[in-house]
Order: sequence, then C-alpha cells, then structure tokens
Amino acid sequence: MTIKTILVAASGGSATAGSVELACQLAERFRAHLEGYHVLLDPQAALAAMGEEAGLGVTGTLIESIEAVARVRAEETRSVFAKILVRREIALGEGPHAVGHRASGSWRQESGYAPVLVANRARFFDLVVLGRSERAIGQPYTDTIEQVITNSGRPVLVAPADAPATVGTTIAIAWNGSPESVRALSASLPFLMNATAVWMITAGINDSESISAIEYLAWHDIKVQQRKLRDRGSRHVGSKLLDAAQSCGADLLVMGGYGHAFWRDMVFGGATLEIIKSASMPLLLMH
Repeated sequence: MTIKTILVAASGGSATAGSVELACQLAERFRAHLEGYHVLLDPQAALAAMGEEAGLGVTGTLIESIEAVARVRAEETRSVFAKILVRREIALGEGPHAVGHRASGSWRQESGYAPVLVANRARFFDLVVLGRSERAIGQPYTDTIEQVITNSGRPVLVAPADAPATVGTTIAIAWNGSPESVRALSASLPFLMNATAVWMITAGINDSESISAIEYLAWHDIKVQQRKLRDRGSRHVGSKLLDAAQSCGADLLVMGGYGHAFWRDMVFGGATLEIIKSASMPLLLMH
C-alpha cells in the first residue's frame, strides 16, 4: 500500500491546527495530496441525525444565528489550513494530477452533519487524520472519530492537539490476532517501512500466534521486537498498553479499533476509547 491521498478533517476546534500540521508532515513524507475537509454545520441535518426530540424549541431565528456562527468558523478554519500550507510551502492544487514529486493540498467544504459526512468522504482516501480535541476527551463517546473508524473502512490517524516533532520513528503495534489488528497491521506498512524501531505489544495470545505476524513483517524487511502485556483481563488494559508503548519510546501506536462495535456499552467502556482519551502520541486505528 502507498499513501497518495490524505484527508484531514478540519473542524475548527482546539485540535485543528495540530491535526493539519501533522497531516502536512505526512503529506510531505509520502509526497501525497492533502485535502482539508470542513463540514459547515447544518442545524437541520444535525437535528435530524439526533432524532425528532432534539428539535423541540428550536426557532428559525436560532437556526439563522447558528448558521451565521458556522459560516464565520468555516472561514477561520479555511484560513488556518491555508496559512499552514503556505508556511510549509505546500502548493494548492486540484485533482489527481496535483500529486507529483512534492506534496500538494486542496480545500473542500460541505454542509451537513459532520460525523456522517466525514466518514463518507474518508472512504476515498488512503489515510484520514482526525484531531483529538478537548471536547472529544470530555465526551462519553467520540462522535466523528467513532463514525469514521467504524464506517469508513480506512485507516484513521488520531492526532494530538499539539503536533509532535516526529511520528513513526519508533512504532508500537498492539497485537492480539483479531481481524481489526490484522487490518491495522497491513494499513501501517507505509509507516513501518520508514521506522527506526518497531515493537509488537501482545496481550492474551501465545507466542505462536504472534510469530506469524512477525514473519509477515519480515517479508517486508521490517524487524520487530516483542513485548508482552500481562493481566489481559484488567479493566485498565488501555492504560497498560499506553504505558508499554511509551516505555518503548514509541511516537506512534498502531492498533485495531472498536473490536466490539455491535455492542455500544462494550465499545465505550473498552480499550479503544480509553486510549483515544488518554494518549499523548498519535494513534493509527483500523476497524
């Protein structure tokens, strides 16, 4: 797999600048085309997505006020995106011919309900970058992040609010042999091939089950060091995994996301959300 197209969801929230910076860093590395994608809030679409009761008491005047604020925020977000690209000397271009020997960028804006639209748009990109905002940390679930991971079918890189100096120099892979972790492993190959060190952190499996994954990576000339997590049944497996990744010096954690997506109570009490909320490093997730 090669990364030729990257989508960064520029919401205008506290994580926007960091996610755009990180997306630019990756576009430069892979000589890819980067699309900044902003969803202009459509109050009617948002209310429809949240159900009929959410619209009770909402007046036309209030809707107009919300739309006016949304337009201002959209323009401010576009300006942030453009300034970062100019500073990094990434040229704005349109269409597949924009990608050559250098990174390129473009801007796209649509109106509607962000979790649905971003997930749909993400399906046509090799990599999706989403910001981890303070708002997302404070919620019992993660709206757009959850929707994109579970519904886009694409690898999602969750960026911290402040872009790190490096990403993917030392990579930790969370491996439990699940279909989600297999897909995450495959999606991470472009990163793994450029890494200085790769660690495989295993939990709840025997050595033979991890050997096959290590042999698979060896065919791609990727050498792996292994580390085992204990107490797999702990409620805090997410924090244990993060601690292990950090002790390995990782600046990127690769893992399968939302392995129990059909049971919402398990999803939002599980390791995926715990890690999204707590991680200070970028996360590469695949459902």
